[in-house]
This record gives sequence, C-alpha cells and structure tokens, in this order.
Amino acid sequence: MELGLTTFAELYPTGDRPAPTAAERLRQVVDEAVATEAAGLDVYGVGEHHRRDFAASSPAVVLAAAAARTERIQLTSAVTVLSSDDPVRVYQDFATLDGLSNGRAELMAGRGSFTESFPLFGYDLSDYDALFEEKLALLLRVREEGPVTWTGRFRAPLHDATVYPRTDDRPLPVWIAVGGSPESVIRAGLLGLPLALAIIGGQPARFKPLVELYHRALAEGGHEKQPVAVHAHGYVADTDARAVADFYEPYAGAMSVIGRERGWGPMTREQFDALRSQSGSLFVGTPDYVVGKIAEVRDTLGLDRFMLHTSVGTLPPEQVLHSIELLGTKVAPQVR
Repeated sequence: MELGLTTFAELYPTGDRPAPTAAERLRQVVDEAVATEAAGLDVYGVGEHHRRDFAASSPAVVLAAAAARTERIQLTSAVTVLSSDDPVRVYQDFATLDGLSNGRAELMAGRGSFTESFPLFGYDLSDYDALFEEKLALLLRVREEGPVTWTGRFRAPLHDATVYPRTDDRPLPVWIAVGGSPESVIRAGLLGLPLALAIIGGQPARFKPLVELYHRALAEGGHEKQPVAVHAHGYVADTDARAVADFYEPYAGAMSVIGRERGWGPMTREQFDALRSQSGSLFVGTPDYVVGKIAEVRDTLGLDRFMLHTSVGTLPPEQVLHSIELLGTKVAPQVR
C-alpha cells in the first residue's frame, strides 16, 4: 500500500501568527515534498486553486521544483481542475514534469470543488459537467500515441495533431478524483482509470458502496482492477493531546472560513471530536491511533493508496515536518 501527503499550499493565519506569503508557502511545500521522500513515503500531491487563501495555482510548476530535489517519490496533482483548463496544455505540463522527474509524474483530474477558475478563464458554470466530460476525453486522446483529429464545443479543433513532449516508456498516469458523486465514480470505472476519493467529512465506511459501484463499472467496461486511493485530513503527533492542541485551531479556522462561503456553521470542538473518533474522517492522533484508522479504512474500502492532507489550516513548518516524519517512520511501516 502506498502512503503520502497532499497540500493546497494553504495561507491562513492562526491566532496571533499571520499567514505566510504565497512565496514563503510555496517554498515550504517543496520542503515538505523533500521531507516526504526522506521519511520513506511514496507520493506527494499538490492541489490547484485560484484563491487568495491557497498559493498553488499551478501544481505542475510546484511539483517540478520538488522533482529537482527528490529522486524516488511520485509527484501528482491533487487535483488538476481539468474543466477550466486546456487538456492539451495540461498534458504538456505533466509530460514535461514526467521527463524532469525521470518518470514520476501523475495527474489527478477533477471537476473542482471550488469554482473561482471558471470565470477566471472564461467558462460558464452551467457547463460544469459538460466541460469535464469533453476535456477528459480529449486529455485521454492526447496521451495516446499518434496524431489526434478531434472536434468539441469548448476549444478549437485538432487536425492530425501530435502533442509534444511525449512521455518515456508509459502513458502519463491519469486518475479521476471524486468527492462522492456516483456519476463520477461510474465514469472512472467505465474508462478504466484509477479512482481517488476525497473524504473530508462524515464516515469513510459510507464510501464503500461507491467503491463497489466503481468495481462494477470497471468490469462492465472490460477493464482490469485499478488502484483506489483516499485523500483525508489528518495530523500525526507524539501524543493525542499534542495532536489535538496543534491541529484543532488551524483546522477549525480554515473549515469555518470555507463553511461561511457554503452556508455551513462554524466548526465546533464537538464536531471535531466526532470526526476524530474511530469511525470519523479525521486522522488525528498518535502514530498507533492513525495506524488503526488507516488500516480500518484500507480494509473497508480495499485501498491501494492513502494520502494525508495535514495543512488544512496553515501549521508551523516544524510541526508539519515532524508529522511527516512520524507518518513515514512510525505509521507507514505498520500499515504496510
């Protein structure tokens, strides 16, 4: 089983500590990727956003900086908002990353849970689903060998076009990242693409029917078994008390900011404790406690990869790096 980290390069203040600048945070992200590899973990992911509270609008660029300082770890977007991007350019960016990293690039394509990129790049939210479906189809065509002739609604047609650079030895790995939509799960299965589930609330066990639906769609599409991954919020510390003390205030602050935008109430300590319970979606605690939770979700959902998202709120770099060290040296060996 693969284990790793994801980040959105968050830019939140916490208490009397101001938010870092975008430049500071991006440099911290590269340091986190280096630490993730040093801890013996398998994958590091950077998510795309176009907001003042997230610094990483271009994951491929950030991951290229990480590629220059690492040798082994897989480098993935988490996610690329394909609906508001050009699939040709996305392929070029990640094929370039793949070459720079000696074959370690991956792409997680999603529709995006935030919508700022749609007006920014001139797209209409009423086309939300159609945009993703068309652009995913083009991305998969472009990564195939040979010229592409294609016509769609949302970009200029291609006539006998081959997109360069090409990746060495394998097609660019493309995952489908979903937040719980059955239609998205079915799409991933019918296309024979790996599935990444974002579990950021409730109980992970409730995603089991979606995983079963995915496996049925794989079979219906005539595809072999594909990897299933989970992305979840969490933090590892030496004691439970330390984990809660470090993580609760930044996490609650960030989730409350997002909640106000979406009509949710502010995050309470009672909600946090429920999410941190054995059946909840927060993986916060000692290495032994996090091992047990990851193992239970792995067995329930049949996972091949688990990715922990630690900087939901902006934590001090030393705390994040220590959590990464514990995840790699204490949690990962037991889970494996």
